[in-house]
Amino acid sequence: MAQSAVPSAQQSRPAPVRVPVREVVPWAVLAAVLGLVLIYFVGAEQGATSLFGGNWVHEFTHDGRHLLGFPCH
Repeated sequence: MAQSAVPSAQQSRPAPVRVPVREVVPWAVLAAVLGLVLIYFVGAEQGATSLFGGNWVHEFTHDGRHLLGFPCH
């Protein structure tokens, strides 16, 4: 009537899913590069380290800088 909390040897357990690392690594590298580019543009694209002239990148990412805690004024 009552079931045991410990599975018996007769019950089968699902096999663990294997994740092929060779398929995940390129996507992880792409995500890391995009993340670093995003952090650069939100956090450092102004002043002496600026890659693009003008203020348009600063104005485009201005609210994101304040939201993430980067100083910009």
